Amino acid sequence: MSEKFIITIARQYGSGGKTIGQMLARRLGIPCYNREIITMASEDSGINAVLFSDERLKPDLLSRLRSRYQSRGGKPVSPEEGGFTNEDNLFEYQAKIIRQLADEGPCVMIGRCADFVLRERKDVARVFVHAPDDFCLQEALKVDSLPEREVKKKIAEVDAYRAAYYRRYTGQEWKDARNYDLSLNSAVLGFEGTVEAIARYLETRAQFQTN
Repeated sequence: MSEKFIITIARQYGSGGKTIGQMLARRLGIPCYNREIITMASEDSGINAVLFSDERLKPDLLSRLRSRYQSRGGKPVSPEEGGFTNEDNLFEYQAKIIRQLADEGPCVMIGRCADFVLRERKDVARVFVHAPDDFCLQEALKVDSLPEREVKKKIAEVDAYRAAYYRRYTGQEWKDARNYDLSLNSAVLGFEGTVEAIARYLETRAQFQTN
């Protein structure tokens, strides 16, 4: 019954959240969407995919956290309107794709504030994957061919971008456990253990909802 859920995964860089999401999707036999959301938003809008933020805010925007997403009700600006390629409109196109994918059926979605975008749905399981700094560093070093000092810097920058992105479009704190149904330490459970924990949660929740 767990395959009936849409699972959103927010994650710290190096915690393995993306890998865990992919493993979970394979286990449940459902699609996993990550950068595919950007590709679909680009195709839908006609905007070059390079222009989509990919969860990274430019430094000069960090101090200008606005609420256009909420004020427009999640409706993208059309090409005829001003601000067609601004940061908020790019997010709104991604939100549109996230909703469409959720309407198509069970899936795993990685990042992109999907937990917030789908907050009104009752079939969404919101997961945050985190881990201690040393664990994230060792995992990041496996995929980043950079000096350790540069990888540490990258981890800090990516997590800062993700936190700012989340705050900008949700008005909430990215690491606040209250925003999620599960907050799991992948260093304690391991990747397979984290997948198992999520799967068991989904099974228990499905049983609870049918009682």
